[in-house]
Amino acid sequence: MPAAAILRYLLFFSIMGTLSVGAHVYLYRRIFRDTSGHPGWRKAGVVAMAAMCLLMLGSRMLTFVLPEDLASALATVGWAWMGTAVYLMLAFWVLGGVRVVHAWIQRWRSSTAAPAATATTPSPAPAEAPAHTLVSPERRQFLARATAGGALLATSGVVGYGTWRAFHQPAVNRIAVRLPGLPKALDGFTLVQLSDVHVGPVIQRRFMDAVVAQCNALKPDLMVITGDLVDGSVSELGHSVAALANLRSRHGTFFVTGNHEYYSGDEEWTDALERMGIGVLRNRYVRIGEPSASFDLVGVDDWGAARSGYDKRYDLAQAVAGRDPERPSVLLAHQPANWREAAKAGIGLQLSGHTHGGQFFPFNLAISAIWEFDAGHFQENGRHLYVSRGTGFWGPPVRVAAPPEIVHVTLLS
Repeated sequence: MPAAAILRYLLFFSIMGTLSVGAHVYLYRRIFRDTSGHPGWRKAGVVAMAAMCLLMLGSRMLTFVLPEDLASALATVGWAWMGTAVYLMLAFWVLGGVRVVHAWIQRWRSSTAAPAATATTPSPAPAEAPAHTLVSPERRQFLARATAGGALLATSGVVGYGTWRAFHQPAVNRIAVRLPGLPKALDGFTLVQLSDVHVGPVIQRRFMDAVVAQCNALKPDLMVITGDLVDGSVSELGHSVAALANLRSRHGTFFVTGNHEYYSGDEEWTDALERMGIGVLRNRYVRIGEPSASFDLVGVDDWGAARSGYDKRYDLAQAVAGRDPERPSVLLAHQPANWREAAKAGIGLQLSGHTHGGQFFPFNLAISAIWEFDAGHFQENGRHLYVSRGTGFWGPPVRVAAPPEIVHVTLLS
């Protein structure tokens, strides 16, 4: 792995580690310290929060030292806790805000309802604060327990739904795209796109078999996979990914790398996928269809590889070298970057992923703010971009307000 990639990796985990420790200290205070003064309860809270923090941060490392089944189970717990911790903090912030607003309203009502002092009414002694501003320790503890109970209840509901949605059958989103220059003989040609499956400690063979069956039921003319297929080595995940060999389409299956392929060994995965009969497009194109009626399928490496110092990186110029820009074309690119430049190079449709649509609230709002093209279908000057929310998930097995999807594209002449 290049030095730049290692530095980015270390920086990422340093930031994540700092945020995680801070989050767990906050949750310890809200759930354990504020709700009881019992030493045993507080010690249990310290142990529980420390264990969950370490499990969350170290779940990936466990795959190197523990048996596969045990490592997968612990990784699932660690990732699930990450999503739970996020929603617990959100719930505490919301409920805490409600308490602050309620207290402010009570104080305002009390101040406006107090009778104005008159000349004949002696002024009260200022020795004691008004009774409504005093909160007894018992009352404070009761409020802390009520808040913690409400936060746990709300979090259980949201995370339970999000987990069900993450593992449930992905939605099939159907779009029709008028592809410039497409021959009439190919009108109605169908592509099915998978993206961001993230096969790893949590997503394994059972999930992949179900996705393959769902794709085959759509009877596509062509299957495409736009990166971030794996989170682990070929030796770890080869059996699960091998389910893709069962994909069926008239013109086969093609794949491009995402950033997670680089973390997992892009060269090894390129070789493994090609042995499964999957075409890997690394800055090159192939013709799809018959000689008399065809279009170009172009594939590029991940846009972010250059920033991490990898030798093989996004190179659109190399990918389209020798191609007639007037011919109809579809570009597979993991990240929805450089789309406008690709359109200028003659690309009629770009299929991407990477963003996950934010995966779960409130990160979907952050992704919308960061990415101009966050998820869905975009069109400018007759050129098209579709950004998939992803078929699997990364990190917490939670999908809220950004359901997983399989994209079914119909090309129109």
